[in-house]
Amino acid sequence: MARIVVVGAGVGGLATAARLAATGHQVTVLERAGTVGGKLGRYVRDTPAGPFHFDTGPSLLTLPDVFHDLFEATGAKLDEYLDLAPVDPIVRHVFPGGGPALDSCADPAEFAARIGAAFGDRAATDWQRLWRRAARVWQASHRDILCRPIDSPLDLAALAWRLGDLAAIGPGRTLRGLGRRHLSDPRLRMLLDRYATYTGADPRRAPAALVAVPYAELTFGGWYLRGGLGTLADALLTRCLDLGVVVQTGATVTRIDAAGGRVHGVRLRGVTAPVPADVVVANVDALALYRDLLPSPRRLAGLTDRSLAGFVLLLGVAGDSGLAHHNVFFPRDYDAEFDAVFGRPGRGVRARPAADPTVFVTVADDPMVRPAGHEAWFVLVNAPRHGTATGAVDWRRPGLAEAYADRVLEVLAGRGVDVRDRLVFREVRTPADLDDATGAPGGSIYGTAGGLLRPANRGPAHGLWLVGGSSHPGGGLPMVTLSAQIVADDIGPAW
Repeated sequence: MARIVVVGAGVGGLATAARLAATGHQVTVLERAGTVGGKLGRYVRDTPAGPFHFDTGPSLLTLPDVFHDLFEATGAKLDEYLDLAPVDPIVRHVFPGGGPALDSCADPAEFAARIGAAFGDRAATDWQRLWRRAARVWQASHRDILCRPIDSPLDLAALAWRLGDLAAIGPGRTLRGLGRRHLSDPRLRMLLDRYATYTGADPRRAPAALVAVPYAELTFGGWYLRGGLGTLADALLTRCLDLGVVVQTGATVTRIDAAGGRVHGVRLRGVTAPVPADVVVANVDALALYRDLLPSPRRLAGLTDRSLAGFVLLLGVAGDSGLAHHNVFFPRDYDAEFDAVFGRPGRGVRARPAADPTVFVTVADDPMVRPAGHEAWFVLVNAPRHGTATGAVDWRRPGLAEAYADRVLEVLAGRGVDVRDRLVFREVRTPADLDDATGAPGGSIYGTAGGLLRPANRGPAHGLWLVGGSSHPGGGLPMVTLSAQIVADDIGPAW
């Protein structure tokens, strides 16, 4: 039985802790915040009409089998803890210039029919051809990448790729290029481009292999957890406690002790004595790990390409908007948005808030999260990370956040959804706030931007592992949960 310390109580940390405790290890989780969940955050706003509840992080659960496997591996059933509801449409896409919206769904034949009805038969045929390629990419990725450790580029190169898989994955091609090759309708290209943002990347630079992301969502479905996705954090915490895991909040780890090339424990702020450990699992951003907790300049060098961040409005809205659970309102010029969000550091062009951004609106039809006759809106806009570098924005600059909030509401109004006269309240969350709340450097949602190769799960010191969205296999609830499985399997059982 190993003494294991998990640094961070995000989904990856809690899932790893539960798996390790279920196999006999002595596990302690140390979380700097006052609550668990990490980026799976929550916020409650009381009003005279009643309380509004918001998920401030993920708003959709995909690949539900990953979570069923997690709970079964720890001796429980997912349905005993969480109430999953399928979402249809998964996303309502509203395109510039008017015309029909497009509702995605988890039935490939039905989605193709919806595309045909909205954009014509050629567009539907194009999508079905792309879908066959996406299926090959998903199968190869799931088999050879997502569920196994990848420690270096050599591990990828050594995989026995089938020729058909290599052709589908298209090494060296971008997601944008894939869309231009297969999709004649510019609206479908725009829909495909959006999935690069799921990994925090620019579709003009993101690898074509990310076509596996929409395939997973639109094949296995999108799901909502009644009461909000934050209930997943509650369920994982309960599972950990039932298995004997010690979970300590308000405990800030300042350093990992790794003298002689192996971990010995961690140091806590305000505590003289170290916390001993045979194994440390770091559920923190890899940049923060190698910059602050275990300084490693060599490893930091590969973590400079940061993912995009998010600018968020939490809105209490009176009345019924008629929106779907997830809605995406696209701009006229998608490239202008990415030019703004990422900037052009090589040319000295600074990042800036996009003047005409894509706007994501989540409205859960769930009486548990809003008063009767009202809606709780989560509004998200792609944004540059917080900071002073060329590729960042100082989101603490006085007046910036409120002025941009006004702009986002103005953009929504221009796209036919004006709620400014129905607002009960609005709360603004910037990338700087996410940095403060979760320790994500600059508020970057996914750590490094895009790509198939993330920081390895096995750290440079013996007994150190990395878990979470900034490490392999990447960001998003199912990927983070798969990273927990990889780490727990690598550490192995106590017996």
